[in-house]
Amino acid sequence: MRAVASGLVHAFLAGDSDPASLRERGRHALGENPRWLPSLVLHLRQEFGAPFTAHQHDALLEAVLAARGVGIDSWSRDNPQVIANLDVGGGTTNIAAYRFGRLLGASCLDIGGRLVRVDSGKISYISHQIRRLAAASGIPLEVGDRADLERLRTLARVMARQLAMGVGLISRDEMHSTMYTNMGRPLGSEIIPAAISFSGGVADLIDADRSSNPFRFGDIGPLLGAAIADESAFGLVKRYHGAETIGATVVGAGVHTMEISGSTIEYARELLPIRNVPILRVPDEQAADPARLAAAIKEQLALLNPDDLSRAVAVCFSGQHINSFASVQETAQAIIDGAATILNGPNPLVVVLENDRAKVLGQSLAVQRGRRDDVVCIDGVHTGLGDYIDIGAPVGAGQAVPVVVKTLVFND
Repeated sequence: MRAVASGLVHAFLAGDSDPASLRERGRHALGENPRWLPSLVLHLRQEFGAPFTAHQHDALLEAVLAARGVGIDSWSRDNPQVIANLDVGGGTTNIAAYRFGRLLGASCLDIGGRLVRVDSGKISYISHQIRRLAAASGIPLEVGDRADLERLRTLARVMARQLAMGVGLISRDEMHSTMYTNMGRPLGSEIIPAAISFSGGVADLIDADRSSNPFRFGDIGPLLGAAIADESAFGLVKRYHGAETIGATVVGAGVHTMEISGSTIEYARELLPIRNVPILRVPDEQAADPARLAAAIKEQLALLNPDDLSRAVAVCFSGQHINSFASVQETAQAIIDGAATILNGPNPLVVVLENDRAKVLGQSLAVQRGRRDDVVCIDGVHTGLGDYIDIGAPVGAGQAVPVVVKTLVFND
């Protein structure tokens, strides 16, 4: 596995610096051993850091990527029922809910298998959040205590109960609101799944053999997996088993489509090329209403990273509602209002339409803002939430730009 990492490092140094292609090459190199993927990514991160993760600080975006890795976005496209994926890892649980192929909401809970660690039969670490949860639940727990199996089993049940609250299967208690990462928000109360799926390291432990040492990984991951399996609330809904569990957020991204956007586009030449821009997809019914469009952009920006919104992003919608001068002006103003954090930062805003309205919308954005050097507006391109977009240097005397839309690719 180190040889695989070394090969990818050499590829990086030779000029292949695209993290998507490098992750995909890593997956193929590992062949039938996908469980080594997290270790491979760790080696690459130690060498080069962030380029080898998919927005590692964006917990809520990771929820979306994990859900897509499991496949619930595809499963939900023709399904009127809500399905939620819980990506249960070592430190957090990322939750994303879908219906009809659309993201309804995402959240992140401080619940994970390594938040209590065990070494030589004693508790060696307890996270601050879990310490508070244990105290509120009447479970005495301190670093240095003997790792009492029944006591930790009880704690794992409490943690699993919090996960059930996180997807709205049972009523949320007073403690629940404090369990969200970085003071995040829960899913909307109207989002109640009829089906669930699990990914992340703990997912493989939900149906694991319980006769093994429960502390074999030096943490309470196996106990949490067993508690999730025993949680009655999860038994009330269907369970969808995805193709990926532990590798759901680290399997590589591959090329999805390559298109040419031309003639009706608006851009500042000095901004191109631009690569690996995350896509915010706004549904048509929201894009058609200026107030809802602005709100949707703000909300989806928050999914990327609540602490750092000054990054290049692409706002995407069909644009079919843009059919008059007034609708052009209103849409432009809604984008300006919704993406203010991006437009006031150092990185460009990319606007992607399916219909041929980019030039008129881009010109309206330039007129209303009094500048055109920080917005790229293209059309004729189809995208989805969680995709990434590359826009190449202009071709054809500047009348067109090559566009690559990349999406996560997973083996079945």
